Amino acid sequence: MSVLVFLIVVLFAFYLFYKTKYFRSSRPVEKKWLAAKSNIALGLFVGLFGLNHVFFISQTTVTTIVSIIFIVYGAVFTWVGIKKYKHYLPFAAEEARSYNAQ
Repeated sequence: MSVLVFLIVVLFAFYLFYKTKYFRSSRPVEKKWLAAKSNIALGLFVGLFGLNHVFFISQTTVTTIVSIIFIVYGAVFTWVGIKKYKHYLPFAAEEARSYNAQ
């Protein structure tokens, strides 16, 4: 249980870190790339939060249903974030090279 709680806290910190970098960035493609990274962190955070509730919190029907919804939502959010990350990575690298060349 303590490992899941630790991972949940770390992933939430990563989410806040990437969202802060997103708002501070002025490059358009880098913003989309950072948004994808924050989506991955948020999806993993929500999914692990649901897993923690399924295994370690009181087992009522409502808790189980809500936890399963969290797990599915987190998995979808993570999957979409990974797809966006892979899509924007080469464009963000090219944008960074062009900004550094100037």
